[in-house]
Amino acid sequence: MSRRSVLRAFGATAAGVTLAGCGVPAAYVEPGDRAGRDTSASDHTLHFANWPLYIDTDDENESKRPTLDAFTKRTGISVTYTEEINDNDEFFGKISPALMNHQETGRDLIVISDWMSARFVRLGWVQEMDRAKQPNVAKYLDPQLRSPAFDKGRMHSVPWQSGITGIAYNRKKLGREIKHLSDLWADDLRGKVTLMSGLDESMALLMQGNGVDVTRWQPDDFYLVCDQVEKLVRKRHIRRFTGNDYIKDLSTGDVLACQAYSGDVIQLQADNPEIEFVVPEEGAELWSESLMIPNLARHKRNAERLIDYYYEPEVAAELATWVNYVCPVPAARDVLASAKDEETAALAEDPLIFPDDAMRKRLAIARDITSEERTGFAKKWNAIVGL
Repeated sequence: MSRRSVLRAFGATAAGVTLAGCGVPAAYVEPGDRAGRDTSASDHTLHFANWPLYIDTDDENESKRPTLDAFTKRTGISVTYTEEINDNDEFFGKISPALMNHQETGRDLIVISDWMSARFVRLGWVQEMDRAKQPNVAKYLDPQLRSPAFDKGRMHSVPWQSGITGIAYNRKKLGREIKHLSDLWADDLRGKVTLMSGLDESMALLMQGNGVDVTRWQPDDFYLVCDQVEKLVRKRHIRRFTGNDYIKDLSTGDVLACQAYSGDVIQLQADNPEIEFVVPEEGAELWSESLMIPNLARHKRNAERLIDYYYEPEVAAELATWVNYVCPVPAARDVLASAKDEETAALAEDPLIFPDDAMRKRLAIARDITSEERTGFAKKWNAIVGL
């Protein structure tokens, strides 16, 4: 069972229309109103909210988290770690009343997907970090992730883990290789293809199939994709739209090819080596789920220290060994390569954890959907998903 089988599954479309549209009033917070009284010097605690199954745990006791425990032992900072984020929009709805009303959220550190991070940055709901106090982030952060369109210079966000949205397929059952997005539309895949249902999860890869530079895509690029996908749905070429249940379809053979996340495929391959993941020749989306410090957090300095701790290559390597997503600390590769355990050392050569140069040339971080675009785009996309 994939970590992401409980993530991003069903709320990223319909809920997003309500929350991003008229359901949330304008609530921008000016820079001078974002910082709270930081009690880190006297209060050695920290509240860290994350997704389920997104941190290393002890094999014999899942309540123990070795990297967090080591941080506490080193710094004396006690971390209250909660796995309360199951969906970006659901979590947005949970903490947005406090943030828009200039109140504390009770959390010092959160992890949300970059398309949602963009919304927080636009609204001024997260604090700028002090990079002078985060030397590991400054030194080791993957250059390809350093300056997304929504947060130039990454001053408000730091990737926790990264990943790729590409194509997964069963090469043995399909009997051929997939290299291009257009290969999904061949006649032998009719009724055997699925796409992501979420607007933010699905669109970049589909645009890239049309040769679009997704770092600066335009509304016309979106509507062209919608027209193409609608025709494929009406022809019953696309079997259905999915959340993370594509994993089951691919495993059973009901689906032979699908939009997929790189981290899922690493885990699927352990049980079914016939499953392959491909970054199409036209490109694929590189995304992140990022650490952010909400406004008025009481332990900002403690949060900054924890973030920088996870950017130590040795710590990043330990985390990557467990979660199997694209590691945002390339220097962790050398740490894993020197591991005595062969299985661990092999992870250093996995391009889905440490993309090689050839793969990186085909990866791009898509520009986010603006608040002005979102309601209309979601309405259009959801109508197609519901056909």
